[in-house]
Amino acid sequence: MSKNENDQKLNQHPRLPLTRVLIRGFMITLGALMMAVGLEIFLVPNQVVDGGITGISIMISHLSGLSLGIFLFLLNLPFVYLGYKQIGKTFAFSTVFGITVLSIFTFLLHPVPAFTDDVLLATVFGGMVIGIGIGIVIRSGGALDGTEILAILINKKLPVSVGSIVMFFNFFILGAAGFVFTWDRAMYSLLAYYIASKAIDTVVDGFEQSKSVWIISDYATEIADSINARLGRGVTFLKGEGAFTGDNKKVIFCVINRIEESKLTTIVQHWDPNAFLAIADMAEVRGGQFKKKDIH
Repeated sequence: MSKNENDQKLNQHPRLPLTRVLIRGFMITLGALMMAVGLEIFLVPNQVVDGGITGISIMISHLSGLSLGIFLFLLNLPFVYLGYKQIGKTFAFSTVFGITVLSIFTFLLHPVPAFTDDVLLATVFGGMVIGIGIGIVIRSGGALDGTEILAILINKKLPVSVGSIVMFFNFFILGAAGFVFTWDRAMYSLLAYYIASKAIDTVVDGFEQSKSVWIISDYATEIADSINARLGRGVTFLKGEGAFTGDNKKVIFCVINRIEESKLTTIVQHWDPNAFLAIADMAEVRGGQFKKKDIH
């Protein structure tokens, strides 16, 4: 195969099977419906806004008297175009689909009365439902708000984290809610945004919150056997070499959940109090032999 043919193969986007496309479409539709419910049934009737383009759309809709769905669609389009140019065609198509469905659902749900007039309840439950919906869409390869896309593009140009950029924009957006509505509504909006962000993290990172573990010890075999027997977790041995001593070492790698972290630490300390132990959060684990086995 020539170099040009190899480069073309590397740049080709793999085709998704029809079943995966349908599942992705269903999940994005579900996420968009949940966000529409959170907006039209909880937040908007109680004059509470969310962050990002959604918050701007809510305020413009309130001031103009026009449908929220119109502004959700129009204001997000420029960012979707940027996402297409910088992130990819599949992401852009998934995002356009999600935003279109979201706009339609907000229009259909607008006549539906609010579930509650209690602003605190509306804030808490609205934030949760919106966050779960956005998280489902992100896990399905799309987005429902252009702020994150803009933050990713700015992050490529400036040494500032995506999270910091999003928070910077939302500071002004949520502050503007105090002028459009009232300052107590602005504070409720900040609470709704915080709850939504935590719900997004839970859905995107997973409820189990897997952790990767790296252990270097002279008792690697004993520690690995104990992890397998007492935690029911499979382990993998990697070859390592000390840069200073030149000694060959066995490196243990395994995946656990946060509940098992304390027990694993106890196992390592039992065999080798001086062992090197590193534990890090993982967003997702798939395949391999990392599934937990039954402990007999």
